[in-house]
Amino acid sequence: MIGRITGTLVELTPPTVCIQTGGLGYEIDVPMSTLYKLPPVGQTVTLHTHLAIRDDAHVLYGFSAPAERLAFRALIKVTGIGARTALAVLSGLSVEDLADAIDRQESGRLIKVPGIGKKTAERLLLELRDKLSPLAGSPRPDGSLAPAGSGDVLNALQALGYSTAEARRAMATLPDDLNVSDSIRQALKALSKA
Repeated sequence: MIGRITGTLVELTPPTVCIQTGGLGYEIDVPMSTLYKLPPVGQTVTLHTHLAIRDDAHVLYGFSAPAERLAFRALIKVTGIGARTALAVLSGLSVEDLADAIDRQESGRLIKVPGIGKKTAERLLLELRDKLSPLAGSPRPDGSLAPAGSGDVLNALQALGYSTAEARRAMATLPDDLNVSDSIRQALKALSKA
């Protein structure tokens, strides 16, 4: 399995990029959210990848953050959702927006994505209901990743009655060096002030 590639960005033909490393050029399909974060051609880039092996091809998909890759993997497990549709969803919605739409059961936000109809949106809401909300390593507003244990903090806040969106906003303000119990305590303080 190829999990991550670091190399020189040599070609950009959306939605495919080519990264050269170790004398090989890897063609990687990426969502638009990742495409916009790429440096100029000729610069070094790192992508978190997912390798799909089919009868007719081996296809690499690349993402700027591990949370995007986890969301992609959750999406392609949904009945009737292929890799192209999953890339379209991640191109139209950030991981946080996707998780929030699923948590709030808002099919209208999913229908706005090209290729997603009402039935597909409802299937996504049903099958991903509990799969994206505890997503550990979800992105913070500054683009950094939440620390390990953030899934436990998120689950604790949800058990106390807070929505996923409220819990994530509170968690985004926490320092990285806190343990789970201190993180919950500080998140509750932040939520009580809001």
